Order: sequence, then C-alpha cells, then structure tokens
Amino acid sequence: MTQGNGTRDGGVLADVPASGPGRHAVVVGGGLAGVTTALALADAGVRVTLLEGRPRLGGLAFSFQRGDLTVDNGQHVYLRCCTAYRWFLDRIGGAALAPVQERLDVPVVDLARTEGNRLGRLRRDALPVPLHLGRSLATYPHLSLAERASVGRAALALKGLDLADPTLDTQDFGSWLTAHGQSARAVEALWDLVGVATLNAVAGDASLGLAAMVFKTGLLSDPGAADIGWARVPLGELHDRLARKALDSAGVRTEVRTRVTSVSVNGNGGWSVQVPGETLEADAVVLAVPQREAHDLLPDGALDAPENLLRIGTAPILNVHVIYDRKVLATPFLAALGTPVQWVFDRTEASGLKEGQYLALSQSTAQHEIDEPVAALRERYLPELERLLPRTRGAEVKDFFVTRERTATFAPAPGVGRLRPGARTKAPGLYLAGAWTATGWPATMESAVRSGVGAAAAALGALGRSRGLLPDFFEEAA
Repeated sequence: MTQGNGTRDGGVLADVPASGPGRHAVVVGGGLAGVTTALALADAGVRVTLLEGRPRLGGLAFSFQRGDLTVDNGQHVYLRCCTAYRWFLDRIGGAALAPVQERLDVPVVDLARTEGNRLGRLRRDALPVPLHLGRSLATYPHLSLAERASVGRAALALKGLDLADPTLDTQDFGSWLTAHGQSARAVEALWDLVGVATLNAVAGDASLGLAAMVFKTGLLSDPGAADIGWARVPLGELHDRLARKALDSAGVRTEVRTRVTSVSVNGNGGWSVQVPGETLEADAVVLAVPQREAHDLLPDGALDAPENLLRIGTAPILNVHVIYDRKVLATPFLAALGTPVQWVFDRTEASGLKEGQYLALSQSTAQHEIDEPVAALRERYLPELERLLPRTRGAEVKDFFVTRERTATFAPAPGVGRLRPGARTKAPGLYLAGAWTATGWPATMESAVRSGVGAAAAALGALGRSRGLLPDFFEEAA
C-alpha cells in the first residue's frame, strides 16, 4: 500500500526520502496532534515521517462506512475561540467544510417542565462582553429570576479568576459554583449544559482551573467566542483525506498500519524508531499518542515521574445513531434537559442519507452506559426522543446503532493539571503531543492541535530551525 511519500510492502517500510536531505523527525501517531506536528515541522523545512498504527488518520475524530452511510464515530464541534483548530482547518484546506454559525444560538428543550415554555435559547447579541449574553440570560425560561441574577454574579466572579493560579486545579468546579450561590437547577440547566459537552464531566467532578478556562475563553472573552462550528462533511473528509493531501504536499512521508514497537537512543546521539521489519533513524521524535501508549514507549529517564501519565484518568463518550423515515428535527442541533438525552445533531446531509433523517445523540459522562447492550439503549432512548421530538411519534426507525469511545477524553478531575506533561522531555530530541498534554485546554480538538504546534516548536528549537512559520496563535499558547 502507498501512503503519501512512503511505501509499505509486506510490513516493511521502504527507504524512501521524504523531502530531501537534512534533519529528520519521526512523528508517532496520526491524530490531530500528530498531523499538526508533522505539518509544522515540514513547513519549517524538516524531513518528516509520520507513523500511524490505524489504517487512517484522524485519531478519535474519524468516519467509517455503514452500508451506504458515512458515519462519524461521534459528533465533534468547536468554537470560534478555537484559533488553533481553525488554523488547522485552513492549513488542510477544509475551513469552508466546517463553518461557524454566524451567531451563537442553541435551542434548549426542558422535558421536566409540565407547563410554560419548554423551549429556551442561549444566544448572543452584538454587544460587548458580558452584555452580549444579557438578553438571552434575562429571558432564559429554564431558570427563575433569582437564579438568572445569581448566574450573572457567578459569571463576573469567574471572569475575575486568574487562570495562571495553580490552586484552581486543586478545586472542583461544583463546590465553587455552590459557594457562589448557584442552585442545583442553575448547575443543571446552564453550567453543566455547557460544561459536560466541553469537559466531559459534571461540575462536581471537574477541575475549577479547566472549567474556568472554558467559560472565561468561550463565554467571557469576546462576543463571538462561543459561536459553534461543526463539519458539514464526514470527519474523515477533513482529518484523513484532506490531512493526507496536505501532508503529501508538504513532503511528509505518511505510513498507516504501522505500529511503533520501541523508541530508543542510537549510537549517533539521535533516535531509533522500531516498527515491524524496519528501524528508522531520526534527529527528533514526537510521541503524539494517548498517554498510556506514550508511557509504554518512553525510554527510562525521559520524564521525572512517568507514572503520572498512568494517573491521568479517562472518560467515555457514547454516541447513539438513529435513522428515521422522515424529518423529525427542524434545527441543526438542540440541547435537552430533564431527559437522559444531552445533545442531538442532524447528520443527514453529511452522512449521504438520501431519504429520511439521521440523528446523532452525543452522550458525554457516559460511564454508566458505555457498556450497555444496544437493545437496552434502544429501549431507553427511542421513547426519550419521542418525548423530545413530537414528529418522531409514528415515524419508522430505519436503523439504530451506537458507537462507543471508552477513552474518548482524559478525565478533567481536580489535580489533573499537575499530571499533564509539557512538550519537552528530559531526553534531548524526544517530545510529547496530544490533547492530554499541558495545553491549558480540556481534551478537545483545539487542545490536540495546540499540543502539536507546541511539540513542533520545541523540536524546531533543538534542530536549529526557525519558528517563524508557526501559526500566529503559538505565542499566546506558549
């Protein structure tokens, strides 16, 4: 099989130069962090080989075929404030395929309400922060007048927190909210509505530092910061096909189905990367793989406390996919309260479905459901969709299936910040990348891309190459 500028035949890598003589870097892992690292290094003139064990690029944001449908393993969104991921989309030529909504607008349906307005909206006006959310909050029907006022006061207190304060990481967000007058209802209907989707944890299980970062950056930094973007095409079109095209154009040698078995220092002061049937020599190596895999590949002495990587917990995400014979949802997405359903997205056009409608339910914090049988999940979620979307009543369910990511994100628990390593290790020429590294962001596509740029920057410095071509957001992320 040929991938990019390299070839693979019978499990052995052919010795094909990637982009001419000079410094050579090997990037292990073809998720967003690895692809970003490879592109940033190649743009600076480094010869790069990218190795990925799966048959595709994209990491945990990918697509697969189910009959005639192209299915994303899970719904992924980003915000306008995600400058790194937006740079990545531009770099691979995919920005037009994953646009951002013109103005934040999230329909929120509360099934627990027995009277009054079940539909609320979280949207912004063209006013400066924090007034941009003032009218939306003042009219949000899922909170009482007193709760709305208390939310405003808590938001101002949150805005005043110093994200550089390491003590924030030792506290949980839920306790902070309680101390700032937030009722259980306010936490459910607002703070967790946003926090669960971005952090993959409820407020009581989340680091105050990470939660404060999400809310300060997304809702309290710029009026348009929280405008939502999502792919109008399958994720594989962006993170695999277009990413490979960009890597090819940059001269990166890309090899899939190539699992690295060891990384070690060679006799020349460089690095040897072992794959089945071949050893690659490199001046620099970037491990852009999950934390447990990175732990297993790290040579002795590369980190002061490598066991910390194993202490970074993981959290699952369950995705429920339902195909109806007719259109049942009139909006691109909605959020729900008073039901197990969290967020519902219309994936009809992106999947290639010709008739009916394809809904994807994104269920974060799914620890209690991730291993449940499909039949049990069907019995639970179809009636909930009938409660949520009246048009589903009487509609025929053409297909129902689930996708499970058991280690979808790192768990953003209090104390996780001190466990997340930076890009540099103690071994010269060896670097780390991944959403789990110390980017300051939770486990998002944004964090993955930022980590890749950070690892590339560290490697370029050691390789004597200019960082001048790194994206503009790098200095703010450094």
